[in-house]
Amino acid sequence: MHVREATLDDVPAIRDVARETWHAAHDEIIGADAVDAQVDEWYAPDQVATGVTREAWPYLVAERGGAVVGYAAGGPTDDGPADAAVTSIYVRPAHWGEGGGTQLLGTLHDRFRALGCESVWLAVLAGNDVGRSFYDDHGYEVHEERTAEVGGVEADELILRRPL
Repeated sequence: MHVREATLDDVPAIRDVARETWHAAHDEIIGADAVDAQVDEWYAPDQVATGVTREAWPYLVAERGGAVVGYAAGGPTDDGPADAAVTSIYVRPAHWGEGGGTQLLGTLHDRFRALGCESVWLAVLAGNDVGRSFYDDHGYEVHEERTAEVGGVEADELILRRPL
């Protein structure tokens, strides 16, 4: 896999990866309709374009054979239990276990360190076993448990954190 900065040309592929992975990871937790509602809100073309062009917040894509198979984003923050946040990281299910997620997360961590950040946090639905396992393998620990509204449905959410 090759990890690089996302461009505006990547917006459609990022949106496709988001929908595919959200359904794979969250349908059983919140239902397909709620997944569609959340993806429609968070991954509207203008929302993704704004993220891709945001200063000081890395937005990365992972490619295999010239096709975008994953993406990750985040950046420095003073909103949360750490000074950096991973706001999204997803890889197409057909590519789970191939190292793309690890490359994306490692690159984000490196960028956060270069910006002077010392710790990082993220949110994951408690029932997302694939995500939980991935974050556990990368040193994240539960900082807080809470309830969140996702696509109009209440779900248990975990706030995970780790030092950089």
